[in-house]
Amino acid sequence: MGYIMIKVGIIGGGYSGVISAIYASKNSEVTILERNPSLLKKLLLTGNGRCNYFNEDMSLDKFHSSNESYIKEILTKENIKEVVDFYYRLGLFSKVKNGYYYPYSNHASSVRDLLIGKLKELNVNIKTDYLVNKIEKYNDKFIINDELEFDKIIIGTGGMAYPKTGSDGIGYELLKDFNHNITKLSPSLVQITSNNKYLKELSGIRCESKLTLFKNNEIVKKEIGELQFTDYGISGICTFNLSSRLDDKNDNQYILINFMPISIKDFDLFMKSSSNTIFERLEGFLNYKLVKVLLKISSISEDKKYSEITNKQKEDLINNLFNYRVNIIGTKSFDNSQVTKGGLDLNEINPLTMESKKVKGLYVVGELLDLDGDCGGYNLTIAFVTGLIAGTNI
Repeated sequence: MGYIMIKVGIIGGGYSGVISAIYASKNSEVTILERNPSLLKKLLLTGNGRCNYFNEDMSLDKFHSSNESYIKEILTKENIKEVVDFYYRLGLFSKVKNGYYYPYSNHASSVRDLLIGKLKELNVNIKTDYLVNKIEKYNDKFIINDELEFDKIIIGTGGMAYPKTGSDGIGYELLKDFNHNITKLSPSLVQITSNNKYLKELSGIRCESKLTLFKNNEIVKKEIGELQFTDYGISGICTFNLSSRLDDKNDNQYILINFMPISIKDFDLFMKSSSNTIFERLEGFLNYKLVKVLLKISSISEDKKYSEITNKQKEDLINNLFNYRVNIIGTKSFDNSQVTKGGLDLNEINPLTMESKKVKGLYVVGELLDLDGDCGGYNLTIAFVTGLIAGTNI
C-alpha cells in the first residue's frame, strides 16, 4: 500500500506562510491560499525595499511578548542558524552592514523571486486572489469557505500592520472562531506622538541621539541612533524600537533625549575654552535649527557667550542638551506601523510545533502570534522560524 500524503492548507502567502510551505512540502501536499494577486507583497516593503531579513545580533532581548518564557523555546540557536543556512542553500548572496543582512542586490525582489522559485520546484500549489473568511472542522478535516478540504492548516495571514497589503486582522477573527484568545493589539515599530510645544520648529531635523524611555520615572529601554523630529512627535529606528515597549495607557511615559556625544564635564570645558557665541559653539555639534530651539527653551540669546550667561541658564541649557524631555501621548496608527504588538496568546500553542493546543491540526505562524521584535531583521526572523517549526513538524 502506497503512502498517502496529507493535504496542508496554508492561509496567507506572506513570508511566514511561504517558509511554512517550503518546509511542509517535503512530506505533504501543500496549497497556499493568498488574498492578493501575488505572494510576498509585504516582503517587498521590508528594509525600505531592501529586505533586511536577518541580524548578526540575535540576543533574545530583541524580542518581545507578554509571555517571554516561550521566546527561548521558539527562537533556539538551531532554529536561528537555519535562517542563514537556508539562504545559503537557496543561493542568496548576502550583504552584511552593521550586522544587518540584506540581499547583495539590495532589492527585496531578489529574496521574493528565489522563494517563489523554490515553491515551484517543490510543486507547491498556489491559489491567489483567494480570501479565506471561513474555516470549519468536521471529522478531523478542515473545510475552507465551504469548498476546500485539508487535513491540516497553517494560518499565517499577518497582523494589522500595513493593512493595504492585506493584513487587516482577519487572521485574528479566524482564530477567535476556534475560541482562541487574542491579547491586546497595538501598533509597534511606529512613530511616537507628543504634545511638545516646539515640534513644528523642530520638524524635519535629523540627529544622532541617545534616547531613554521612562515609565513612572523608571527606565524601560535605551536606544542610540538617528532621531527624526516631526510635527507630531518623533520618528527613526531608535524611536520605533522604543515604541514596542510603550504601555497602551500612555500614563506617565516620556523619553529623555541626549543630543551630545560628550560628557557634561567635557561639554562645560569645551564651552569655556572659546570666545565664540554659544550658538556658534553648538553649531559644531548640532543642526542650527535644533540649536535655535534649545537656546530659546533655555531663555538664552543667540549672541551670548558661555561666560555671559547665568548659572541658571547654564543649568537649563545642559538639561535641554542632555535630557530633552518628549512627553508621550501615543503612537501613529497601524497604517504607519511595521508590525503588530500582541496576538495569539503563546500559552495556546505548542512552541515546539506551533500547533494549537485547542485545535489539533491547526498551526499558527508569524505576526499573528503575540511575539514581535525590534527593527533590524528580527520580525522576519520570527516569521521564518515559526514557519520552519510549523512546516517541519506538520
